Amino acid sequence: MPIDPDLPTIRRARKLLDRYLPVTRTIAALSLSGPGLAVHLKLENELPTNSFKPRGALYALAVNVARRRVDEVTASSTGNHGAAVAFAAKTLGLRATIFLPSNCNPVKRQKISDLGARIVEAGAVDLAEAFEQASAYSARTGAYFLNDATDSDVPAGTATIGLEIAEQVPHVSTVYVPMGDTALIRGVAAALKQLVRGVKVVGVQAERAPSYCLSWKQGKAVPTARCDTCADGLATRMPEPHNVEKIRELVDEVLLVSEDQMLQAIAHLYHNEDVLAEPAGAAATAALLASAQPGGSVVVLVTGANISDSVKRLAGAG
Repeated sequence: MPIDPDLPTIRRARKLLDRYLPVTRTIAALSLSGPGLAVHLKLENELPTNSFKPRGALYALAVNVARRRVDEVTASSTGNHGAAVAFAAKTLGLRATIFLPSNCNPVKRQKISDLGARIVEAGAVDLAEAFEQASAYSARTGAYFLNDATDSDVPAGTATIGLEIAEQVPHVSTVYVPMGDTALIRGVAAALKQLVRGVKVVGVQAERAPSYCLSWKQGKAVPTARCDTCADGLATRMPEPHNVEKIRELVDEVLLVSEDQMLQAIAHLYHNEDVLAEPAGAAATAALLASAQPGGSVVVLVTGANISDSVKRLAGAG
């Protein structure tokens, strides 16, 4: 089957996003490298809202505004996607309503508020109730529900990361990518598989939120009863069957990391590379540190820096 999104779509997404977002840096990580292994960090935490999420949210919102009238955009989120949708709405002059779990990361909640979005809190640690309320509100009001996990335009935005990696590290052999709702890895892997021959894409999930890892292994959507991880950006427990199908096509391996491994990776990045990452943002680094070294040129995504003070103290990062 042809890879989706295809390169022409990804390049159109890049042209649009170039008007609003910078190209993020890819830096050599000497503390993670060694003989026969050159590790690079892709610093998505340097984008507006300190997360990779504006790529998908801004692209999806912009193309939908061009297709039809949109007065308001909604999202359900543990934080980073909500902030990205709020940023996209503010950039394009639209209203935004973001549905969050009631105990969400306070740093992320404040970012959404500062961007002018209306916040509705619903449910607890995962997105189930927030999603239901966002979906019902959107159906009732006609707002555009920009759902990260199922929106067909979001992966074209995240795929622009793959374009940048191919340009910045042309001989990349392995790329480590955190997996939450999979919009990120579906986009990045789609771009890389069309641009870099033989590249290996490794997905990373939290041990305490392993739904997509289990689904990737079993070839079907496998929900989990809980997803109580400090990596709120990886807290998914109800996989989408279509997303499972796509990661089975595009992702070569999926690894799980523990809470302690993510905290140790946060500390490593902070003290050795002067990079601040939240748990989900450090998950790919945690996987590299915990797994057999792959060799060659490796890119590790640092996907977000919206870390709460409590987690920062636990990790010993400042």
